[in-house]
Amino acid sequence: MSDPTPVFDDLRDESDELDRLVAELSPGQWALPTPAPNWTVAHQIAHLAWTDHSALLAVTDADAFRGLVEKALAAAETFVDEGAETGARLPSAELLARWRQGRAELDRALRASRPGARFPWYGPPMSAASMATGRIMETWAHGQDVADTLGVVRAPTDRLKHVVRIGVRARDFAFGAHGLPAPAEEFRVEILGPSGDTWTYGPEDAPQRVTGPALDFCLLVTQRAHRADLAVRAEGPDADRWLDIAQAFAGPPGGGRSPKGDAE
Repeated sequence: MSDPTPVFDDLRDESDELDRLVAELSPGQWALPTPAPNWTVAHQIAHLAWTDHSALLAVTDADAFRGLVEKALAAAETFVDEGAETGARLPSAELLARWRQGRAELDRALRASRPGARFPWYGPPMSAASMATGRIMETWAHGQDVADTLGVVRAPTDRLKHVVRIGVRARDFAFGAHGLPAPAEEFRVEILGPSGDTWTYGPEDAPQRVTGPALDFCLLVTQRAHRADLAVRAEGPDADRWLDIAQAFAGPPGGGRSPKGDAE
């Protein structure tokens, strides 16, 4: 079993990078609308704080987490937005402090977890490393919404490998979420990382392929940009269809983003 510590470190670093973006914002900037409909900067951070708390309960109190799942099932269409709305109503300093405290508690709980343990989640049970990987993906994606709102261009890091991996592994889920049968064969996926390494998945001789830079692939699978604006390419009809529907997140298909030309 590999040491999960580097994954926990990457989650800490990804969160710290976003923290630096919002730490000095004025109350007016916390209220700025982000690309996510009806969500301000405060909603984005409140959602992360809420999900970190959910993850903490999953790791430390399975019974309490089951209560959250029951609430989610009872209000599937509104549960996520309600969690974000509750936190977004807090004064910005209180929300920031709550997010910081929650992610610190989650970090300690993940690092203290028993090797090989699996924890309940809204989907299949997860290991501590998988839980941290999912939190990296969400932190990066919602951080992208904040960065776009503030006009900040973030330098991509090799932490994107976690997001890429989730996106690749979620291929069949994306097809199923759209009511489509999953392709029978694996795709070859070749992603160029920020440091120049190529991250590869699937058989080298697979006839259907997806290639592109890590940042663009992550923007695609988190639905933070339209594929028309990204340098991600597909060979083969199923691979091409995947790029239209890819998602790295659980739940129903998202609305995605419109091509930049549509906003002009």
